[in-house]
Amino acid sequence: MAFAGRRDAPEPPDFGILKRLARDQLVYLLEQLPGKKDLFIEADLMSPLDRIANVSILKQHDVDKLYKVETRPAPGASDQFCFLVRPRVRTMRFIADIVNADKMSGRSRKYKIIFSPQKFYACEMVLEEEGVFGDVTCDEWSFYLLPLDEDIISMELPEFFRDYFLEGDHRWINPVARALQLLNSLYGPFGKTYGIGRCAKMSYELWRDLEEESESEGQGRKPEIGHVFLMDRDTDYVTALCSQVVYEGLVDDTFRIKCGSVDFGPDVTSSDKSIKVLLNSQDKVFSQIRNEHFSSVFGFLSQKSRNLQAQYDRRRGMDIKQMKDFVSQELKGLKQEHRLLSLHIGACESIMKKKTKQDFQETIKAEHSLLEGFDVRESTSFIEEHIDRQVSPIESLRLMCLLSITENGLIPKDYRSLKTQYLQSYGPEHLLTFHNLKRIGLLTEQSAGETLTAVESKVSKLVTDRAAGKITDAFNSLARKSNFRAISKKLGLIPRLDGEYDLKMPRDMAYVFGGAYVPLSCKIIEQVLERRGWQGLEEVVRLLNGNEFCVSDSAVEDNPAWESQRVVLAVFLGGCTFSEIAALRFLGKERGCKFIFLTTAITNSARMMEAMIEAKA
Repeated sequence: MAFAGRRDAPEPPDFGILKRLARDQLVYLLEQLPGKKDLFIEADLMSPLDRIANVSILKQHDVDKLYKVETRPAPGASDQFCFLVRPRVRTMRFIADIVNADKMSGRSRKYKIIFSPQKFYACEMVLEEEGVFGDVTCDEWSFYLLPLDEDIISMELPEFFRDYFLEGDHRWINPVARALQLLNSLYGPFGKTYGIGRCAKMSYELWRDLEEESESEGQGRKPEIGHVFLMDRDTDYVTALCSQVVYEGLVDDTFRIKCGSVDFGPDVTSSDKSIKVLLNSQDKVFSQIRNEHFSSVFGFLSQKSRNLQAQYDRRRGMDIKQMKDFVSQELKGLKQEHRLLSLHIGACESIMKKKTKQDFQETIKAEHSLLEGFDVRESTSFIEEHIDRQVSPIESLRLMCLLSITENGLIPKDYRSLKTQYLQSYGPEHLLTFHNLKRIGLLTEQSAGETLTAVESKVSKLVTDRAAGKITDAFNSLARKSNFRAISKKLGLIPRLDGEYDLKMPRDMAYVFGGAYVPLSCKIIEQVLERRGWQGLEEVVRLLNGNEFCVSDSAVEDNPAWESQRVVLAVFLGGCTFSEIAALRFLGKERGCKFIFLTTAITNSARMMEAMIEAKA
């Protein structure tokens, strides 16, 4: 898609249908166990389930009591147990314990396990080992996609990142392919698919296989989404490691946005209770500030409060009829807006307090130095001081990883020194964490990578090409070079500034990091869409370790007049940050197109580091 000139971006498709499909299938599965039943729900399915079917819907379908998985049922529990779970071995053992305890006490019950998004063979094996496979019935709830907003769909699989990129576990590729198949059947057929990364390639190939197996009814229909871009998280770790400075990103970093909503505590609400707030485009205040750089937000909120006050003041000169109209039509909306406004002002104040405590400005300065490659020694000293002061184990790790990736690995002396200081500050139990970070390529030593590359080349001489390919893949994450400096130069990721960067009127995607850095992932998407492929980006692809592809569906008519040609589905495998979402929304506005985001989960630097940490508190 060569970008059109600036025109209004098309409207996104209606993703409400995804919620309705998921709800109807869940209701159908619950109905298959007629009569009263108790429902056990896995902890990390509770928030997604709440967005699909609330408690009253569950009660309508004979769900009596609700339990969290890992909670033992009450003595007077129902004669039917239904378990809504993720396919995990640990959970299977919990269910088997309940079934076996009932057998021991001579209690007869019916048990049904509903796996979401799908059942894995390992789960059935555990049930068989525990001797309960014949006592339970198993079903799948194909709940792959949860729309969080009009342009964000999440698979809510935060474990995808660790399972695939660290453990090399491919089991979540099938749900990704099935999610793409579902979107293609509802909003496709997609005309052109681009991608980069091994996981992206495998997901695409499996999706194509699934399409061939099923008779696609979508042909000849006018598509609502024209292009798909799949990207692995390991193509760009740098963006995910940077501190976020757009409002939505800061709210996520500070309060943790979970499943599209956030809990604001007493420090935000100015009362003694917490409030759960849904953050999406329906929130009139939030929708206007979510993509803004934090420095612009206070100004906007104070202007908004003045406007609201002016609207309230209008009622002073009204007669009875006008007052009646005002109360019936406008007052409720104004009160709601006022409530949201005070919450977001409270959130801003809370963020300011916390960030001032954490030397946020200093941290940002050190990050910018690392991204630009200036004063690296000074930044290393800043990180050492950060570790010695024990500011935060997660933050210290993040800064070390950012240093490693931007410098293409640490020199052995620095690596050993930082590692020793970290272990002395935060405890020796983090030793395994360093092993994980090295394996995934986030925190590496320069020489180690080079020796591995030498080993790789020797291995490839000894065995056939195909076997060598497999071995090279196994070595790939270990020997992974980040090449960030070279890529940054090639793609111009560090903007050249003449004078101050105007954050209120941004001129490019770099505003999401204070004008210091254009997110690599977003720049790749921009360049590939502009060129309609990877031509001219061969050097960048080589530095990114390849696995790029670009496929056109010959059966889909490429009609430039169609709105769908300006709708792009950006798929992030391993997580996507709110900074990337803000940057691509900005690009879409500039170029007159609409980006829809599909991600395995929303991520940020803290979540990435936590996925790597082995030390369990």
